[in-house]
Amino acid sequence: MSNLVTQKQEVFDYVNAFLGGGMIDVELDPIHYETALQKALSRFRQRSDNSVEESYLFMPTVVDQNEYTLPHEVMEVRKLFRRSIGSRTGGGDGGSLFEPFNLAYTNTYLLSGSKMGGLATYDMFSQHQELVGRMFGSFIEFTWNNTTKKLTLLQRPRAEETLLIYAYNLRPDSELLSDYLAKQWIKDYTLAGCKYMLGEARSKFATIAGPQGGSTLNGETLKAEAQAEMEKLEQEVGLAVAGGTGYGFLIG
Repeated sequence: MSNLVTQKQEVFDYVNAFLGGGMIDVELDPIHYETALQKALSRFRQRSDNSVEESYLFMPTVVDQNEYTLPHEVMEVRKLFRRSIGSRTGGGDGGSLFEPFNLAYTNTYLLSGSKMGGLATYDMFSQHQELVGRMFGSFIEFTWNNTTKKLTLLQRPRAEETLLIYAYNLRPDSELLSDYLAKQWIKDYTLAGCKYMLGEARSKFATIAGPQGGSTLNGETLKAEAQAEMEKLEQEVGLAVAGGTGYGFLIG
């Protein structure tokens, strides 16, 4: 319950800052700069694939335990790899941690400096291994919950083994702010957010008193400029200006 209250308060503080709350002299405070930067980072992580990186993790399994909690930085789990060929990890249970025929074949045909042989046969043997893995449980099925970071194995582990996880991790804030493609986008989006908050505060007052009878504040102008800049930056993310692999071809 306390965690939920803290999360709600973060939302309230965010809304209060973007509405210009806490401004006495109609200028930005440090909290507003921090809020604008956090919004820029969150928006970049939400829209750009340049905010993540490929990674491999090792995870030891526990007997009869299906659920495992991964680090908070892990955003997506793509595939699990195991060392065994069958569904078990040795000990007469139907699997093998060491495949002598595969190793001997590699040494004879591929690692010899004087001859080059049976690549077609080796390719067919590799396909045989893949087929055996699909039929007898070498490839582990799983479900991934990105919110709770729970990885659930649909196959109950019968022995302890180490799995290799192919995943996507969040890049740290310091790395994003050092990326020559991403940092300029983050700067511009932070500037647009600060403009919007400053415009929200200045639009509360039409004029301020002055020696010449009062001055008109530029609140609405700042808000319009900020909105236009944000829309432009959103389009740049879609065009991969801020980095990333972009979109591939879609058939169907």
